[in-house]
Formats: sequence, structure tokens, C-alpha cells
Amino acid sequence: MRDSMLARNASDQGRLYEKFVNPQWVKLLDVLQMNVRYDRCTGVELRTRDGRRILDFNSGYCVHNAGHNHPRIKAAIKAELDSDGPAMLQSNVCDLAGALAARLCGRAGGRLTKAFFGSSGSEGVETAIKFARANTGRTGLLSARGSFHGLTCGALSLMSDGFWKDGFGPLLPDTELVNFGDLGELSARLATRCFAALILEPIQVEGGMRIPAREYLQEAQALCRRYGTLFVLDEVQTGFYRTGSFLATHHFGIEPDMVVLAKALSGGLIPAGAVLMSDAVFDSVYSSFRRAIVHTSTYSENTLAMCAGLASLDVLEDENLGERAARMGEVLRRSLADRLSSFEMIRDIRGLGMLTGVEFQAPKKLRLRVPFEAFARIHPAMFGQVLVMRLFRDKGMLTQICGNDFMVLKVAPPLIVTEGQIEEFAAALAEVVHMMHSGGGFWSEALGMARRVVNLI
Repeated sequence: MRDSMLARNASDQGRLYEKFVNPQWVKLLDVLQMNVRYDRCTGVELRTRDGRRILDFNSGYCVHNAGHNHPRIKAAIKAELDSDGPAMLQSNVCDLAGALAARLCGRAGGRLTKAFFGSSGSEGVETAIKFARANTGRTGLLSARGSFHGLTCGALSLMSDGFWKDGFGPLLPDTELVNFGDLGELSARLATRCFAALILEPIQVEGGMRIPAREYLQEAQALCRRYGTLFVLDEVQTGFYRTGSFLATHHFGIEPDMVVLAKALSGGLIPAGAVLMSDAVFDSVYSSFRRAIVHTSTYSENTLAMCAGLASLDVLEDENLGERAARMGEVLRRSLADRLSSFEMIRDIRGLGMLTGVEFQAPKKLRLRVPFEAFARIHPAMFGQVLVMRLFRDKGMLTQICGNDFMVLKVAPPLIVTEGQIEEFAAALAEVVHMMHSGGGFWSEALGMARRVVNLI
């Protein structure tokens, strides 16, 4: 009786979501056969209402570095709630914000000595834009093609993919794009001395897991210093030990003027973001008593988010999850290479720490190339989404393709993932890849998806 009531309530709530929130999202999940209800999420495992076990190899787009619902982070939030403290008073000094800022700046090092707290990565990017313009007196913004910085208007202005930008009218003026990794083009643009900031991801995650040469970021920083442009790194997905070090920045031996953080900051339980910056940048905005509140946000420094941030850092550091990410990431890539390297559609397997991309390519054999090209004409993401769907539905693995490169499967489990879970994922992916190379099943599934999409349009 109770189970039937729960199922009925879930069904009712699903219909309310479809009616009042986002019916198109429901349709998309239905097409992908991923519209399931989750009852319990712990660590790397997701349990569905119908009893399925799903391994999360996406981590909520790098939110759940410490795993889902880590008990220590939950306990810290509960304790803070039970204290009946000033959660959103906004007319006091938040001691927890000071403690979290000190730890973040200490771990980040270099020039990063001040923190501004917000609620998301997009809000952090907007903060970086404003602060860079205030500090330099310039309006120009430079970023890289293939990047992903968020979906607010300022963040969209820094991105090249029309999919995210179309239909939203004029965005920020004075924004330009350069090719990621091209120092010649970057030098020429910075030499104009019209840019307030160069905003880059140290690794282009949604751009296809593109890891630049160490020299690229080092020279980019040197060029920024030479021409008076602030060097800003977006570490929303790569921060908090995801790549092994606290920041991906630390792999490259650089000291940016600002770093944008979010996602894993609060253990995936409360929206939280931060922008770390130098004293010089900070002082150019909060330059006087009168300007003490010139840039703020309603949920900035709220005690629950600050408490969750401190607890998350405790977990990440006490459990040595940075070292674990580096070690287990190598295990993951070796396991994938051992199983996948012989398949003609596998182009590359690359990554850093617990952040890996499996890049596919068009097949050479005619019997595979014909259906591949047919589905590419229907939609460029069709191939990748069928891959994601088969992994989820048939193998119990939650993944996703990169948002700006549909031929790269993003593999980013929580940093607590075990070797057994890694082997389970690698074996599952190998079985699906074998299916796509053996003929009909995989491609007929893609045709079925295409038909469902056409019927919905």
C-alpha cells in the first residue's frame, strides 16, 4: 500500500513539474529513457524508485567531488541549522565566511588573498567581469572559442557556441574570442591594450576535455602582465581537487589575478560559489567606506553555504581525495585504454586527475560510416546521446557528452570512486562500444531515437 502511494505521489509530482516547470526537459529525458525517480543517493551509487542501481560517472557536472550526501557535510549543515544562528541576517559579519575565505585563499596561494562569495559559477563570472573592468578602466573582454562559462548574459558573451546564445539578443559589447592554445593570436589581441581581462578555463571541459600545454598558460599569463590585462581562470568544474591538485591552475605553475569557483564548494548540497582575487583587484572595487556594499548578492556569505564549504574542505583534505583523484584517474584511463584502444571509432582517451574524456571519431568502414553520417545529419549530438542512453539504460552508468563537443564522452565520477566501480564502468563502456562496431543494434537504436525526436518537434 505504502509503495503504491509513493508511486502515485511521484507520478502526480512529475505531472506538476511538466505542467509548471519545464515540459521540454521532461520530453528530453523521456526520449533518452533517463526519466527515472531517485530514492537514495550515497557516494557514487544512485538508487531508483524501481530498484535499479546507477553508478554516477558525471558527478552532477563535477559538483559531487566528495560523493553524494556525504555524512560529515550533512551533519555540519544540520548542526548549523539547529543552532538557530543568523543564517540570512545580512547586517552582520559572518565569521564562517571569514574562516572559509582564509582556507580557500590559503589553498589557492599566489596572488589570491581575498574572496567574494556568491551562489553559482555564472555569478562568479559576472563578478570577475565587473571587477576586471573596475580595476583596469577598460571594457574589453577576451576569452577562448569552445569555452563554457555559464548562461547569464555576461557569461554567454564569453562563449562561441551559438546553441547557448541564439535568441537572447545582443550580449555584452567589446568581447572577442581567440583560439584556445594559439599564442600568436592571443599576443596580437592583447597587444591592443583594450582588454580588461583574459578569461580562460585551465582545461576546456565542455570543449572536449582539452588540456593545454603548460607553456600556453604560462605565456598567456606573461602576456597579460605585459599588456595590463587581468588573467582570470574559471575553475568551476576543475577546482576542489578534481584534477588532483586543489586547483588545476597548480599543475601549470601560474598565479592568476582571479579564480572563479563553485560546484563542489559545498558538497553538492547548497548553492555556493566564490571568486578569489588579489588585493589590488579587490581594492579597486571596495575602494572606500562608501563603496563597502557596491557589489553584493542576497545569498552571499549565508551561513549554511559557508558551513557546507568548510565541511567539504575538511572531507576533501582529511580523506586525501586530491591524491586519490590523481591516482585513481590514472587507473581509470589505463582501464579504458586497455579495453577501448583497438576500436576504430576511439580517437583518444585523455584527462587529468578524475576528469577524463573519451573522444570518438567517424568510422572508416562503410557499413558503420553510412549510419554514422546519417545520424550526424539529423543532429550532431545524436551519436553521443545514444551512447549516453545505452550506458544508462542497459548498463546502469550515468554519464554525459561534452556540451561543446558532442564526440567526447565526459567521465567524471566522485573522487571517492573505487577501483571496482572503475572496472565496472570501463567494462560497461567497452560492451557498448563493441556493440556500435558490430553492426545493427546500436544504430537501429539511434534511428528509433531520431524518430521519437521528429515526432516531438
